Amino acid sequence: MSSDTVDGGTTADSTTAGGTAGHPALRWRVRPEAARAAVLVLHGGEEHSLSRPGPVNLPLLRMHGFLRSLAKDTAGADVAVGTVRYRHRGWNGQRADAARDALAALDELARELGEVPTVLIGHSMGGRAALRAGGHPAVTGLVALAPWCPAEDPCEQLAGRDVLLLHGDRDKVTPPAETRAFAARSRAAGARVCGYTVTGSGHAMLQRIPDWHRATTRLATALLGLRPLPAETASALALPPASPEALTLALPRQPRD
Repeated sequence: MSSDTVDGGTTADSTTAGGTAGHPALRWRVRPEAARAAVLVLHGGEEHSLSRPGPVNLPLLRMHGFLRSLAKDTAGADVAVGTVRYRHRGWNGQRADAARDALAALDELARELGEVPTVLIGHSMGGRAALRAGGHPAVTGLVALAPWCPAEDPCEQLAGRDVLLLHGDRDKVTPPAETRAFAARSRAAGARVCGYTVTGSGHAMLQRIPDWHRATTRLATALLGLRPLPAETASALALPPASPEALTLALPRQPRD
């Protein structure tokens, strides 16, 4: 994968104790007193970098629109919304640092909230981390945006989960073909998978921004049971594992709520 920049960023939100080796991996953006469900957002990073995240974090800024949309659509529904904080900017080969941080954040979430259904939303390296961590007992579904899906990555951990993949057809960083191949393997392994093509958009999701935000929010809140799944998504998830039609849906223009 080509470099997709970094983690880091500063907010005024509170941070939990714990994490990986003393690192606080979970940061809440919305924390109801009695949360009944949760969404965790994971941003992109780099293929190789042991540098610590800095104060300027373009990938996290890229996810702020998703966080705002999620907070708006889950207001009053007792849904906690958080982000995963990375120790390093890179995935770093077999270390899989972003996935380790995702699992640490999920462990902390489970300690704080109990056994609440949790949906992961990840972009690029964050999508890879979400897919790797998707076997955590708290996770019921995932929405992966332009995910990094190398052929060697496992998918058996996703059995029994709902996995929704969105990828721009102009992506030059993470190949859409690798995402489709991963999706097919995941369906064969027992995951319920639906794949969308975002026509005219590239890796940074700068084209069709409202469609990315609205579709991701609608899909994530549907996975939490707050609204019905779009009809085409529900139909795709119900197709037999070997059906390629489930992986080639065109993302329609998303109307305003």
